[in-house]
Amino acid sequence: MSGPLVSSDARILGIETSCDETAVAVVQGGRKILSNVIASQAKLHEPFGGVVPELAARAHVERMPFVVDQALRDAGVSWREIDAVAATQGPGLIGALLVGFATGKATAAALDVPFCGVHHLEGHVFAATLAEPSLDAPYIALVVSGGHTAIYHVIEQGTYQTLGATLDDAAGEAFDKVARFLGLGYPGGPAIDRLSKRGDANAIEFPRAMSGQGLDFSYSGLKTAVVRYVQRAEREGANLVKADVAASFQEAVVDVQVEKVLLACEQQEVSTIVLGGGVAANTRLRERLEMACEKRAIRLIVPDRRLCVDNGAMIAAAGHFRLARGESTSLEASASPSLALPG
Repeated sequence: MSGPLVSSDARILGIETSCDETAVAVVQGGRKILSNVIASQAKLHEPFGGVVPELAARAHVERMPFVVDQALRDAGVSWREIDAVAATQGPGLIGALLVGFATGKATAAALDVPFCGVHHLEGHVFAATLAEPSLDAPYIALVVSGGHTAIYHVIEQGTYQTLGATLDDAAGEAFDKVARFLGLGYPGGPAIDRLSKRGDANAIEFPRAMSGQGLDFSYSGLKTAVVRYVQRAEREGANLVKADVAASFQEAVVDVQVEKVLLACEQQEVSTIVLGGGVAANTRLRERLEMACEKRAIRLIVPDRRLCVDNGAMIAAAGHFRLARGESTSLEASASPSLALPG
């Protein structure tokens, strides 16, 4: 490892295109957000009930120049004031990743500045440092999104131990599938969150998969239980209250997530929890974690919802950390849909 490749107040251009958000940001010093532009593709994929990889990649190509330009204008900086570039290298949809990663490499080459490929999940962890600059390791990170659900022990900043992960569907994926089955549209997470507020979370006793069984997660059985409940109600002509189904399903998901992240804190003797990923925007998950952490005197850091979804600011923050440690990525490197978490 060489010396720092950027200064402590360097301006980093961060690019994120792992799935269906075209996101670009400028962050100074790894902590100060100068701009954070996100172009959502939700409307584009809504008719299909989920992300269509080919459409996502094409939309990234079309939108990237405009999003980059907007990020620079919002930040009030010119190209020559950019000190380094960071872009998501993986994991994610390969076609989508290639657009942002290639843009990042080309930009770094044109500006003759350092380049850093960033792990998408490390970006979600670093979103917490943008929300709380005083955050320091060790802490437990619960990352829940459309493609990932995992618990990490952040031993020191940049060094991760995976304590648990989903064995099948990710939490966000389960939300999308259940929402689609209930006819709530896409994206499913926000739709279920909204509908749940009108429902009874105790109306239906859905299974708490793998509760009391270590720190791994499973959502396929829960998803199947919801489908069978709805099908049985329709077959028997029973009154089906979708709000109750949504609230009860959401509570089953949240119950296990809260249980396991608290257990991780206990096992690792850590008193700080960081929540990240798109599902971290879920109202009930935030409420339950806040109550549980307050009761146990555990510090909880939950980024603003705009920092929970895929965004360029979190990639810039993680990139600044890596570059400050003397770590950079070759311009010959490729994006990787199954990139392993560093450290």
